[in-house]
Amino acid sequence: MTRRATLAGISAGLLLLGCSVGAPTESEPRPESAPVSTASADATATAEAIGLLRAGTAFVNQTSYRSDVDIASQITTLSRTDNVHKRSTAEVSAPGGDIEIRMIDDEVYMRTDLLRGVGHGWMVLDPARMPSDFALSFAPGKNDSGGSGRLIDAIVTARADGPQITGTLDVARVAPGNGISFQPPPGGVFPDGARSHAFRATLDTEGRLVTFLIPEANGLPNASLRYSDFGTAVTVARPPGAAAAPDALYPQLGMGGGK
Repeated sequence: MTRRATLAGISAGLLLLGCSVGAPTESEPRPESAPVSTASADATATAEAIGLLRAGTAFVNQTSYRSDVDIASQITTLSRTDNVHKRSTAEVSAPGGDIEIRMIDDEVYMRTDLLRGVGHGWMVLDPARMPSDFALSFAPGKNDSGGSGRLIDAIVTARADGPQITGTLDVARVAPGNGISFQPPPGGVFPDGARSHAFRATLDTEGRLVTFLIPEANGLPNASLRYSDFGTAVTVARPPGAAAAPDALYPQLGMGGGK
């Protein structure tokens, strides 16, 4: 898989600014020679670390926050979200153009120069016409602009050392959604190493997840997710002159979106 192809796949994934969780693939069986006690200890450590990570993302439904995603310094997103008061903004910068989204209650506004035949002005999107993998919602389970839940779902092994959590994840199990998404190369198969790709995460002094880092390896570029600005007010203005999104927009949303 080439780096260029990988970035193109992740770029499409970054059009997904809502969370959708798919069924994970089966993990590879434990070698028969592995000591049962060691495997049991590793499983316990992994479960405990995953528990800390899940608890560390509870803030998503409790307070406002900022999330930043960076992939190889070529694709970036900056989102500010307040699920309690139903306000959110998101800016995506990728090779070839940008996307900006504003959400106020059930209203979704978007402008972009990444998609064909939709113009560059502000559009009002119809939530009923959006594909399921482009879910934009303040509902629990679909409201994490950083998409950390999908990364946690893909963890294979993990261990906590104070506020630091390290381990491996199965890239093929990272379901499409907001934040960091991966697409397989032509043929639909990730390299073997991507099934145990390293990651490291950090919790702050209050136990909140503040970083989730995926280093470059296995043909994949480095990627990072960061949370900050907890409790900072999120102010969102309705863009003036926004027009109803044209029919040409909706087929381009989701993993098939983009040029």
